Amino acid sequence: MGRIAVVTDSTAYLPAGLAETARLSVVPLTITIDGRDGLEGIDLAPADVAAALVSRRVSVTTSRPAPAEFAATYQRLLDEGADGIVSVHLSAKLSGTFDAAALAAVDFAGAIEVIDSRSAGMGLGFAALSAANAASAGHDLAAVREAATGCIDRTTVLFYVDSLEYLRRGGRIGAASALLGTALSVKPILHVVDGGIVVKDKVRTASRALARMVDLAIEAAGDAPVEIAVHHLSATDRANQILSTLLDRLGDSVKESYVTEIGAAVAAHVGPGLISVVVHKL
Repeated sequence: MGRIAVVTDSTAYLPAGLAETARLSVVPLTITIDGRDGLEGIDLAPADVAAALVSRRVSVTTSRPAPAEFAATYQRLLDEGADGIVSVHLSAKLSGTFDAAALAAVDFAGAIEVIDSRSAGMGLGFAALSAANAASAGHDLAAVREAATGCIDRTTVLFYVDSLEYLRRGGRIGAASALLGTALSVKPILHVVDGGIVVKDKVRTASRALARMVDLAIEAAGDAPVEIAVHHLSATDRANQILSTLLDRLGDSVKESYVTEIGAAVAAHVGPGLISVVVHKL
């Protein structure tokens, strides 16, 4: 292990095996489906939550990890030889996960830097990976933290959902914005701004919304080299098509690209049909 360890949570939705390769420790959120608890990515898969949401007869809730779970992870890493830890987490405006990590860190006398990614999915994942790369290169705690925060400032998260009802139910978007999704068949494109979810643009049909989201992702990339991630929920073919279009249009400027299905914690709040594009400018 390098001198600095990096921790994130399960809402980073990293591609399979990437956390292990990057030596990232992942603390899972808890999902409750009709009173049955399970850990995201361990006990419950996205398909479980998608099926529950579609049925409308099954309650789905999420909860942050307890501070004690973060404390146990931090203590393990320090016992294994880490001199410090950078812990990067889901937006504090969307979850209490960051607060739980920050509370746990208080007991470790400045050895742990907890960062609010102000994002979710690979908006968080790219920041955690940037921190892990800096740690692997032997950088100190301050430099590993800076790698994460710098990545956050260079990352754009766009997404489309078939219905805003799930976001409205969970309080992640206001009722007025939710009405945009029903009035006159408007299909809003959303993005994450300073950790919150806001409407970026709106068009008339799902196909136009997806095309517009691609255009916005291209604009966000500009002329810089980029990493691209496309997330989906029960929409693999649609996600692969979106990524193919992005690769065609961005060409050699794309240095890494991923397609991953979002996990249960975010699925519970967005519903089936989600497509998200995350652009990280290098």
